Amino acid sequence: MKRVLSVILSLLCLCHLSALAQEDSLKANRYVVRSTLYGVGHTNILDTYLSPMEYSGMELRLLRESMRMTTLMEGNVSYQSMFQANLSLTENKAATGSEVAFLANWNQAWHYQFRLDENLKLMAGPILDLNGGFIYNLRNSNNPVQAKAYINLGASGMAIYRFKIKEYPFILRYQLNIPLVGILFSPEYGQPYYEMSLSHDWGKNICFTSIHNQPSLRQFLTLDFPIRSTVVRVGYIADIQQAKVNQLKSHQWSHAFMVGLVKNFYVFKGKRQVSMPSSISPF
Repeated sequence: MKRVLSVILSLLCLCHLSALAQEDSLKANRYVVRSTLYGVGHTNILDTYLSPMEYSGMELRLLRESMRMTTLMEGNVSYQSMFQANLSLTENKAATGSEVAFLANWNQAWHYQFRLDENLKLMAGPILDLNGGFIYNLRNSNNPVQAKAYINLGASGMAIYRFKIKEYPFILRYQLNIPLVGILFSPEYGQPYYEMSLSHDWGKNICFTSIHNQPSLRQFLTLDFPIRSTVVRVGYIADIQQAKVNQLKSHQWSHAFMVGLVKNFYVFKGKRQVSMPSSISPF
């Protein structure tokens, strides 16, 4: 009788553990890592539709990021959604003119995760990148505004490394996004916007882009660490956007330092956990 009871208890324990494992596997894609960062930096802007001169000045930037695991490819693919907005107030070297620039960027990326060990992940996959904004030249009376609108399909890579210094946990992340092909709106050289609004032929204003005429990139370096029950993220962003279409050159080179908070949508015990367990964390 005792043997029968022990066998039954063992089977019940195995069933319970199996159910928990299946529940964790099913819910792994529900764990979400979200962050909101605020930053300040420097930008350099050139748009020959508005002026042949470069403008530079201070930039303010907002970044919101969300990451979670998916069920794709046996649960090895993570999904990343990132929104950025930056506002710049610049002037030329001669201090004779100013420009105000605004650009919003939203991208979605799917990364396959290569878990080399418990502390190191390498990730790679496609990214869809949408951008919109404007540059307003305060000096121009004719053609004072240039609209910005472009969509890209590109490649994204990321490396995430977990380490400790005297039992204090950190997470270091480097990410690189490169556009490969896309479409971009641009007026022709000397073409006013009212002429475009009257014209029914927009074929020359919608341009195909690739590495040859839009060599751009965005790269991120961030460090996460806990302060009591809060996870702080500090980082650096290099945002290099440039294009040469319709006999017009444009670039916006931005460098910004960021700081903000990370929220893991899962209940933890203890105050010194910097993230979820590596086996289920998208980050």
